Amino acid sequence: MKLRIFTEPQEGASYDELLAVAQATERLGFDAFFRSDHYQRIGQGDPGSGSTDAWITLAGLARETSRIRLGTLVSPATFRLPGPLAISVAQVDQMSGGRVELGFGTGWYENEHTSYGIPFPPVGERFDRFEEQLRIVTGLWEAEGPYSFDGAHYQLKDSPALPKPAQRPRPPIIIGGFGAKRTPRLAATYADEFNVPFRTVDETGTYFDTVRQAADAAGRTVRMSVAQTVCVAADQAGLERRARAIGTDLAQLRTNGLAGTPPEVLGKLEQFSKVGAETVYLQVMDLNDLDHLDLIAAEILPHV
Repeated sequence: MKLRIFTEPQEGASYDELLAVAQATERLGFDAFFRSDHYQRIGQGDPGSGSTDAWITLAGLARETSRIRLGTLVSPATFRLPGPLAISVAQVDQMSGGRVELGFGTGWYENEHTSYGIPFPPVGERFDRFEEQLRIVTGLWEAEGPYSFDGAHYQLKDSPALPKPAQRPRPPIIIGGFGAKRTPRLAATYADEFNVPFRTVDETGTYFDTVRQAADAAGRTVRMSVAQTVCVAADQAGLERRARAIGTDLAQLRTNGLAGTPPEVLGKLEQFSKVGAETVYLQVMDLNDLDHLDLIAAEILPHV
């Protein structure tokens, strides 16, 4: 099982804070550093320094790390036109020497769209646009020559389909979510990995089964992953301190997260492994608590 560090910079984080976490991620032996792709804090609370742009951040980290994978969980199709998105991700992939992964979704948080003048169509149209973007982004990366596309929402004519990513034929694509029909079909068609965020083990296994069935029907294999908020400490006092620091009830974290002593968290990881999770994104909410990463790396990472 691979363990990846997953951050939420829209809650307020500077590039330097993210760089410190990414470099600790690499130094301590984790597989990857991922970040969300949002433009403002979700819900109420102190916005701190505000959010940073996901792909600008990853471009910087591409030059300041050397081993870890880098990516988004997930970039909304509403934020960027598909052609420029394909260019940005390909360039960051080149800058990193082929270490980028694109987590990609429809977009869901309406407030950040209205705050920054980004159109936010109804959910059905968002899925339609998302599917066209998947076709275009992968088409641009994989095309051997000029690329054209004539869709309901996007039209490309004789694109040079450049630059190409370092990874060939393309960087891995991650799709996640809970839709019963379109999400499994899109994951089975386009994704290399399917992610279930913040659900119980049993719920996760059900979503995995649905996507596996769709992938089998399409003649493809899709890796399975989960995202879970992490809160680990050696004792109860330490757990309560870390839960307070991120403003979350410890009992809730134990139920819907990875919270507990290292043996407890290892037991929960084993349950996710049994339903098919090959990768776990550890959502780290306190970016200044690098001792938390040290503990996970020392007491959990060697055993998975």
